[in-house]
Amino acid sequence: MLTSAQESVIAATTPVVAEHIEAIAKRFYPLMFARYPEVKTLFNAAHQQSGGQPRALAGAVVAYVQLRHEPERLDDVLGIIVDKHVSLGIRPEHYPIVGECLMVAIGEELGEAVTEEVADAWSALYEELAGLLIEKEARRYHDFATQPGGWDGTREFRIVAKHPESAVITSFELAPVDGGAVAEHRPGQYIGLKLAIDGDTVHRHYSLSAAPNGRTYRISIKREEGGQVSRHFHDRLAAGDTLELLPPAGHLTLAAGDTPVMLISGGVGQTPMLPLARQALEEGRRVVYLHAARDGAVRAFADELEELRKAFPALLQVVTVYSQPRPEDSPDHVGRVDAALLADYAPRDAQYYTVGPADFMRCVDVALETLGVAASRRHHEFFGPAESLARVA
Repeated sequence: MLTSAQESVIAATTPVVAEHIEAIAKRFYPLMFARYPEVKTLFNAAHQQSGGQPRALAGAVVAYVQLRHEPERLDDVLGIIVDKHVSLGIRPEHYPIVGECLMVAIGEELGEAVTEEVADAWSALYEELAGLLIEKEARRYHDFATQPGGWDGTREFRIVAKHPESAVITSFELAPVDGGAVAEHRPGQYIGLKLAIDGDTVHRHYSLSAAPNGRTYRISIKREEGGQVSRHFHDRLAAGDTLELLPPAGHLTLAAGDTPVMLISGGVGQTPMLPLARQALEEGRRVVYLHAARDGAVRAFADELEELRKAFPALLQVVTVYSQPRPEDSPDHVGRVDAALLADYAPRDAQYYTVGPADFMRCVDVALETLGVAASRRHHEFFGPAESLARVA
């Protein structure tokens, strides 16, 4: 707990730190990677180059300062961070590294404004945040490891099937090498993985694209031309190859109740929607499944959705939107997803879930807000570092 003097320093200096927090974050990552190169494998280089990772760190620090005395809202923010950390296997020993480098970055950016008292107060604030995260993460690791089919740390899985879903998306079915049971996940969640590529260790997380079955997990990956890991999966990995998995995580899960559900996805953002749709349908809820893609060649899971539609004809409505359809395509709509299109399909009092490219999600969120959908009924998740949908692209 911070002392009253430290609280006063934090209150007085927060505006300055907040003003410079993105610049601090940009200094922080190169500094940490130079001092502790072993942690670099935990981060996606593309997210560093795009600025997504520094913005996420900056946003988390500012949010913590603003919400640390509002437990309910703070739990929501910390929950997202814990999800990402669990999928990467972050442990207590990582936190001193971050704290050291963050304080150095603050000192470098703010210079003489960082007096001994200021440094002491912000160090105490970081220790407070780190303690909360360590506690929450330890609970999550323990709860997962002690459930049927769970494990602690990483567990080796083998690719038992590789199946193309479209011209750019391929599914990989993974089964544990030890032959044991597989812990259930909540539909909509993702899973962390660790693998070696040309001698280097890399971490990623991918949505679990199939419902829990107690035997295997399925991930479905889009091949990105500049994506080191996605190209490795598509071009080099095959049935029989192995990798390590971490616990499932993620907050994009179905809200309890019997209200309708509208699932809105763009591109590979469809992957967490399939298990969400199946769960909602099995609960007897109406589902509108709206998917936007470039054309029919890159649209995935058409056969799987048709099977769901046949199984639940009175509950499931599938809507396709193509931006550049081929002559042989027959989408329901051509163009972009906007408020007018959503208004034609949006069920009354539904819960809305959106996943896709950041700009797509921002446009959908604005459209839903325009239609009067309350923020409490609008759910989304970023595949990369968490950002604000209100951010100007």
